[in-house]
Amino acid sequence: MNLKIKYLYALTISFLMTSQSGFSQSAKGALPQIKVSKNQHYFVTENEKPFFWLGDTGWLTFGKLDRAGVDKYFKDRKEKGFNVIQVMVLHNINAVNVYGNSALINEDVSKPLITAGNNFNNKQEYDYWDHVDYTLEVARKNGIYLAMVPVWGTNVSKGNKINKEQATAYAKFLADRYKNKTNVIWLNGGDTHGNEFMDIWNAIGNTLKTNNPNQLVTFHPFGRTDSSENYHNASWLDFNMFQSGHRRYDQDSSKTNFKEDNYKFVLRDFELKPIKPSLDGEPSYEGIPHGLHDTLQPKWTASDVRRYGYWSVFSGAAGYTYGHNAVMQMFRKGDKPAYGNKELWTSAINAPGAKQMVYIKKLMEEFPFLEGIPDPSLIVNQGEKYDYIPAIKGEKYALLYTYNGRIIEVKLGKISGDKFEAIWYNPRNGKKTKIGTFDNKGTQNFQPAGKNEDGNDWVLILRSIK
Repeated sequence: MNLKIKYLYALTISFLMTSQSGFSQSAKGALPQIKVSKNQHYFVTENEKPFFWLGDTGWLTFGKLDRAGVDKYFKDRKEKGFNVIQVMVLHNINAVNVYGNSALINEDVSKPLITAGNNFNNKQEYDYWDHVDYTLEVARKNGIYLAMVPVWGTNVSKGNKINKEQATAYAKFLADRYKNKTNVIWLNGGDTHGNEFMDIWNAIGNTLKTNNPNQLVTFHPFGRTDSSENYHNASWLDFNMFQSGHRRYDQDSSKTNFKEDNYKFVLRDFELKPIKPSLDGEPSYEGIPHGLHDTLQPKWTASDVRRYGYWSVFSGAAGYTYGHNAVMQMFRKGDKPAYGNKELWTSAINAPGAKQMVYIKKLMEEFPFLEGIPDPSLIVNQGEKYDYIPAIKGEKYALLYTYNGRIIEVKLGKISGDKFEAIWYNPRNGKKTKIGTFDNKGTQNFQPAGKNEDGNDWVLILRSIK
């Protein structure tokens, strides 16, 4: 049977078997569908339970991990509190997974190479897409959602290897295959400029959203850009995602973007109409050189990924995505290193920053964060760059963050109650230290423990007393 006939046969069988295949349909115990909250700034489950997005960038999972690797990775991320993994469906149009299975026929995205069935014990009945199915099922069992990039942006932007018709057909294939998967979220684009090849990105976005209206769709853009800049009003875009990028202040010569100040993306998006959630889908990765390409530069550390997390979330972001240099490329023995990485992914999953991300999630889940409104005016002694202090408040609470242990001078009376309790929260270990009870008026200074230096970060919790 030649490839063309095999493809047509398999495609027919795939559609006919969609309702019968355990991996093509939502399995027993499906995760609740994620949707936008009623105030449109955050996420909730289908039964209105608050959902704080804590993501990891496992971009090359489908291509580089075998089944044992998939099991190990998702088990670890569940234990560390992650609930979303961002992954590329196709890194390249010549994508082949660890089992030697090609994703496409003749590198044509409109022609997925599929076989009938998905018998994981018989390699002749196990293809690239079955491995994607397997990974989705493992993710489901671990309570994790997959935010999937249909095809990485360079496949469109460099050489324009994909036309609109092919893109539409491919998106329809994905929509049909995963239409009943409740743990699927779509990241259109993929590290690409939103103002280029808009016909293709709109075709993919519209096709995914039209066929599966309950699955969330966004756009993952190029560094220091935001989906809201080109697609905020697109009917297929449910929430905004920006990539704050990997460069230091002094490495960024652009005069029009926000540099390291990722909170500025969120504050801007928070005020846009129509209202849509926003989050940082790719800040600086732990363990990657400043600016990416010069391996002699210092590497971003756990304190940096914490800073990006708290800066953005305390500015109204609906969540945060962490990343590590080794994990994002699933670096294995024998792989050609990128961005100066020398660490195996199996070791890097235990990096300090990865372990500390759970504390931002736990903190937000402790409060009714769906009512959170960013309010920088809470800070009397506001600073710039690493001195910046973000603040978010609800009716009976406020959360403020200092990256370098500087005094926080708070303008009071912005939450309810005549008095409030103040508490220090340590982002490195999640421990709390009570400060005291104060009158809720005037201003008040709070001095964290330790030296005034980058990385001595603290969260100040203010909680109303009835």
